[in-house]
This record gives sequence, C-alpha cells and structure tokens, in this order.
Amino acid sequence: MPDEVEIWVVAGSFQARPGAEEQLTAVLANYVVLTRMRPHCRNVDLVVSATDSGRLLVVEKWDEADAPRAHLDDDETVDMARAAVPLLAGKPDLDLYETVSAHDLT
Repeated sequence: MPDEVEIWVVAGSFQARPGAEEQLTAVLANYVVLTRMRPHCRNVDLVVSATDSGRLLVVEKWDEADAPRAHLDDDETVDMARAAVPLLAGKPDLDLYETVSAHDLT
C-alpha cells in the first residue's frame, strides 16, 4: 500500500452582492484555473449553492502544510481578492482544515 499523503484543505465561502453573481463567478473561476497550476496544489473546485443564490464555495486541496498559507501571497490570490471585494455582499468565510478522512484521485 502506498504511503498516505497528508492533504490540507482550504475552504472559502463567498456571497455575491445582488446582481454581481456572474462577475464574482468569473473572478473565482479564473482564480481556480490559475491555482490548479501552483506547486503542491492537488485540486481546486468552485461550486455554487443550490439553496442560497449568489453563494459560492472554493475548495482547495494541498499536499504540503505550508503551501496554502504561502499561496495567500501569490499574485493570483492577491488579484482575485482585489477583483472580488467590490462584488461581495460581506466578508468571505475562509478556513484551513486538516483532513480526517479525504479521498483524492490524484
């Protein structure tokens, strides 16, 4: 059996201002594409709430404990934040998680 890989997860929930849903989705979708190319990034997903209009969730998986924190200073993260702030209804909810049980196909 191969060695288990520790996976670190960052989850960010974003609520769009009314009327800014498509713009925020585009900003986050661009961020996801760029982030997938970063070292130690295993995957990033962008999903939209089926029950709360304008709520989006970004879920990032990293295989290095320091990578998510370092990524906060990367150009694509800074650019995303600058573009997203005027489109948000409030402060995003961001958190870093250590996995208890996570499956990764990579």
